[in-house]
Amino acid sequence: MTELDIAALRTTYDSQLRTYDPEVPGVTVERDGPLKRASGMMGGGYIVYQDLAGLDGDELDALIARQRDHFRERGEQVEWKLHGHDEPADLPQRLQAHGFAPEEQETVVIGPVAPLAAALPVLPPGVRLRDVTDRADFDRIARLEEAVWDEDRGWIADMLDDEITAHPTDLAVTVAEDEQTHEVVSAGWVRFVPGTAFATLWGGATLPAYRGRGIYRALVAHRARLAEANGYTLLQVDASADSRPILERLGFVAVTTTTPYVYHP
Repeated sequence: MTELDIAALRTTYDSQLRTYDPEVPGVTVERDGPLKRASGMMGGGYIVYQDLAGLDGDELDALIARQRDHFRERGEQVEWKLHGHDEPADLPQRLQAHGFAPEEQETVVIGPVAPLAAALPVLPPGVRLRDVTDRADFDRIARLEEAVWDEDRGWIADMLDDEITAHPTDLAVTVAEDEQTHEVVSAGWVRFVPGTAFATLWGGATLPAYRGRGIYRALVAHRARLAEANGYTLLQVDASADSRPILERLGFVAVTTTTPYVYHP
């Protein structure tokens, strides 16, 4: 793609995904100036925005301090989702000065659905894909995530179960299973964002013994087909350093970066 294409995709991403207001069970969303602040989420709160409406200096510092104080009073961790093209340029330094610590940077990549959906999901022998909706399968996904990341991921099962119960047409969850042992070896989900061109891809963790065999690529192709069937034309991923090269080979392009700045009360 050309630079103009990438700029257009970034603008579409900003105007559609960064302004979308999801309805999440049990979550309170409040506005503070240009920000949306969500409290009560599993895994902690979050702060998002399309832009900061030109705020700078003392006004911006006061805005940041209000968010920190809100979550400090709640005793709740919060993530400020900072994008690489956000203004002002010194926003990272201002966040750190107010107690927000940067975590691992990811790359926002976007790809057209049609060519991705045209690719046949190719799996290694003995592995199958299965779309799931039951809590027992969500618990199996959480155990997979815990095995890969070596940390408590039980909240993922709660999140998926709550979402699919509240909005069953906006989420599809897929597992890759070993046909002999029935073990979940990888899993991913796709969120269909109403009123936008986007379906967004999440998950993709794969057990070490099953990596490098095309399972992640097959999960992408399968979810692209689900997106196409539901009328979506663009796929978006917050890609890790491991998944970004795979996605770019499949036709995704990088449009910006995203870094979580996290405040721990």
